[in-house]
Amino acid sequence: MIGLGLRLAVSGGREALVRLAITAGAVAIGVGLLFTTLAAINGVHAQNARNAWLNTPFVNGLPADREAAGSSGGGQGASASGGAAEAGSSASGSAVAADGRAASAAGVDPMWWTTRRDTVQGKEIGRIDVAPTGPRAALAPGVPRMPGPGEYYLSPALARLVDELPPAQLGDRFPGHRIGLLGDAALPAPDSLLALVGRTPQELSGQLGATMVDQVAAVAPEKCAKCVVGIKANGVDLILTVVTGALVFPVLILIGTATRLNAARREQRFAAMRLVGATPRQVSTVSAVEATVAAALGVLLGFLPYLALRGPVTNAKLTGAPFFASDIALTPVQIAAVAVGVPLAAAVAARIALRRVQISPLGVSRRVTPKPPRTWRVVPLVAGLVELSAFLVWHPESVPGQVKAYLSSFLLIALGLVLSGPWLTMKGAGLIARRTQRPATLIAVRRLVDNPTAGFRAVSGLVLALLVMTATIGVITTISEERNHPHGGPQFNNMLVNDLTGGFDQGSERFVSQGPPASPELLQRLRAVPGVRTVLLAHPSDRQLEVQAADGPATTREVVACRDLEPLKLYGHCAPGAQSAYVPVTWYGWRDESATEWPAAPFTPDQLDATGVLNVVVDTDGSPAAVEQIRTMVDVAYPAERQMMTLGEAWSLAGAEVRGFQQLADAVILATFPIAGCSLAVSVAGGLSERKRPFSLLRLTGVPLGTLRRVVAMESVVPLLVMAAVAIGVGLLAADLFLRSQLKYTLHALGAGYYLVVIGGLSAALAIIGATMPLLRRITGPETARNE
Repeated sequence: MIGLGLRLAVSGGREALVRLAITAGAVAIGVGLLFTTLAAINGVHAQNARNAWLNTPFVNGLPADREAAGSSGGGQGASASGGAAEAGSSASGSAVAADGRAASAAGVDPMWWTTRRDTVQGKEIGRIDVAPTGPRAALAPGVPRMPGPGEYYLSPALARLVDELPPAQLGDRFPGHRIGLLGDAALPAPDSLLALVGRTPQELSGQLGATMVDQVAAVAPEKCAKCVVGIKANGVDLILTVVTGALVFPVLILIGTATRLNAARREQRFAAMRLVGATPRQVSTVSAVEATVAAALGVLLGFLPYLALRGPVTNAKLTGAPFFASDIALTPVQIAAVAVGVPLAAAVAARIALRRVQISPLGVSRRVTPKPPRTWRVVPLVAGLVELSAFLVWHPESVPGQVKAYLSSFLLIALGLVLSGPWLTMKGAGLIARRTQRPATLIAVRRLVDNPTAGFRAVSGLVLALLVMTATIGVITTISEERNHPHGGPQFNNMLVNDLTGGFDQGSERFVSQGPPASPELLQRLRAVPGVRTVLLAHPSDRQLEVQAADGPATTREVVACRDLEPLKLYGHCAPGAQSAYVPVTWYGWRDESATEWPAAPFTPDQLDATGVLNVVVDTDGSPAAVEQIRTMVDVAYPAERQMMTLGEAWSLAGAEVRGFQQLADAVILATFPIAGCSLAVSVAGGLSERKRPFSLLRLTGVPLGTLRRVVAMESVVPLLVMAAVAIGVGLLAADLFLRSQLKYTLHALGAGYYLVVIGGLSAALAIIGATMPLLRRITGPETARNE
């Protein structure tokens, strides 16, 4: 029977070849997108592995018997986009000797290590300063040896910028001379801006965030609880969650729809085989072979869209940075799983499609109206929404728990929408049937009431795409608007700020650390740079006061000189006659404090000049030369974990996560809509093929071809519009429940872009339905009824 199945699949005439080609092509599209998704997830993990060494301070200090690198924690790691993660400062003494030197691993000399974040032209730089205490220091990836004092390595992208810009704008930040480039093994992404700088132990031992290490980390972020660099496990789970809910369901629907193509014709052929003595098992084998051949061919063809999409995915910056081309690859296990799973799913779908043939050899010829769908089909959809609502009262504490909880809710909602679709289609068609008098509409809705499952099957992929798109855009739009802090105009883009604090200690009500007093020479050089308008220094406060700021009550923690504050209109002003004022830590805020009067402080400008510095604020004209030159001068004078940046750059970095989610949402939408369109086209074409006999008989009885076209259109349009409305409503409700329970936000109104996409998607669906109408004339002629 396997040989017969192969013969029927490839030698069954033009009809069989066309069916094979359409089925294989549809499966190839779904498999290609599935391959691309799996390769993108592999790229995320590969990028995380490249981030591992940047987490060295955060994984050091673990017990010796653990498979982790390092001996003490603290510092700060560079980000996957070439920058660095938020600063942290923690020292573990488990591997530090009494004299303050780290206890080295066997045969390895410890080294001081600090990682800092810098910026150039709006892009983040990750800077790693190291000071080996001996010649046998651990080796970082991508370099033949660790740099000594006065030596440094640069990533290729950073080296190009250093060569292009004047030294005063960038090169002077790195003392000494370049001894080489960092290899790919050290780079999270091809455009990463990284510097590995050699220093002396005396230079680093007193710097904030410096720690002693004796190993370079090799623990990827998803396996490291303390790591702050990379996406980590919860980020990867997020991608998997979105992909699973948004892509896998439409792909399965597409494969099942394509496999059922021309099912009625094949059922009749298989029933004839039963009449001549074929057993149910033999019929199932022939059907499974046909479906498996088409699906296997689709798997092979699926490599073509995967290879075509591999380049765009490499540069898509799904994690905020592009991937190396070698990272976007499939594993043999994944290829084998898809190669086996897709044909197996096709065989199962073929077996389900032929369940009526198993009743008797005449089962196809003596069809009866299928049992109407029951109300229980709505239960999973309601259960998913109830579970989301329950999170308003009880919310999982851990990130993994939240991911699992929300994943189960959204999967229930997606599954519930598919299961309840036929029932909702039946109810909607029934309402229309009771209110219509037109023959075409009456025939269409009566057919939908008789077999709503077939009517919904054609639009199920598009309905899922609308559900995913609505929920995704609703969440992303709300998060973006909630976190899109208002800014005070061009002055925020021209204002440079650094942070020399090591954090605020609530117990002592003091900052952990601060920079030394600014030298007159430094201030003179800063003010002499063309484009500089004001230089303001923030100093530690001797006491705290409660003040009313623009967005509510605030606590003052810094003191500034009024002569330097007044030109910065955006930051408020001093009381009349005051020489200094108490201010809160607002330098990284987004508030317009121009109307705020800060309380006077009892210090003269000369007294403040002799105290330590917490922040250096420089107002410029925004010219790139002035911004980068000022940044270089302050970075060299005041090395900090977070180097100087403009407030505009800070705003951009704060929205980087939201932009990453937006890119992910766009990718999901772009993937699901083509799949839904292919499912709709295959379903409508297959439905026409299945209805050749009844439609040809109607034409013989005098029904105009235009009436039949309206019947076909109504059979597709009614479930499409009914279920589109349901999918949009459910998507908005799910998004609102998620936002309320997870982020305490209320769903914001969706923008015009969303409605344009919905209208465009529905219009494209109607166009696909209309494109199948020319087939109706050819398949409903008198010869069709005669041949049947």
